[in-house]
Amino acid sequence: MEAQQLQDLLRSHLDNMPTKARRVVEYLLTHMREAAFISIGDVADRLEVSKAQMVRVARVLGFEGYADLKEALKEAVLEQVNPAARLNRVMNDENDLPDKIHQMEHANLDDTWNQLSQDKITLFCDIVKKAQNIYCTGWGISSMVAESMFSRFREMALNGILMKRGSLTLIEQARGIKPEDMVIACDLPGYAIQVTESVERAKKNGAAIVSITDSPAAPICRFADLSFYVSDNSPTFGSSLIGPIFLVHVLTSILSISLGEKAQEALEDQAQCLHDERIYHPVFGLRY
Repeated sequence: MEAQQLQDLLRSHLDNMPTKARRVVEYLLTHMREAAFISIGDVADRLEVSKAQMVRVARVLGFEGYADLKEALKEAVLEQVNPAARLNRVMNDENDLPDKIHQMEHANLDDTWNQLSQDKITLFCDIVKKAQNIYCTGWGISSMVAESMFSRFREMALNGILMKRGSLTLIEQARGIKPEDMVIACDLPGYAIQVTESVERAKKNGAAIVSITDSPAAPICRFADLSFYVSDNSPTFGSSLIGPIFLVHVLTSILSISLGEKAQEALEDQAQCLHDERIYHPVFGLRY
């Protein structure tokens, strides 16, 4: 079942539901991705209803039980992040596509910004300053976010380490992570098992964990000491990187100020590299 069909089904029953059942349907409408990946017990506890109530709602909606409803939720979520399905939906409106992308990216930025808080940013800076090594990891498109974070740390002379798939799996690389280290893991849909398991191993080793993802339902959030949420909606490909990269830019910019002279000296040293004609073409008025 496509996401739009499932949403229409949920809305069509909303007005006729008693209070507790309505609460369940409203939650499913507004937290579809989250509900698709957590247990019936977790949803019931969150909404303060019984599991039996959840099953009754599923049957009213036309499903045999909550397990079938959850399967429909998963299918809808996967359809939302499937790039081929997304492209198929917009092919008939290709003339409007640039405007849609423009509007959607502005919404991604606003939504990512609205999910940030000063307390979270301060805690992030505190964790980074205490860490001996800062491991940045992700899978697929999420690895681009991890690499962006890693490069910013290196520019500030922090001991950033990019943990990506290569001759060793992520899980193998996570074995050497120590309690004095931290891991920043980005995991956008679909969620990668190797990222989850490597984060779990790092947590078991005693490291601090910071997650960057789109939803509290993402598996890595179970192990995170601090979670940042981004909006990554895209009308074509599975995830847009505008929101996640914006978050990296905000966090590392504030961190650079928090580090004070240490970051200033590192960035001045980094700026000298731009004048190295073995690497860069000489350009008048170089800025960094």
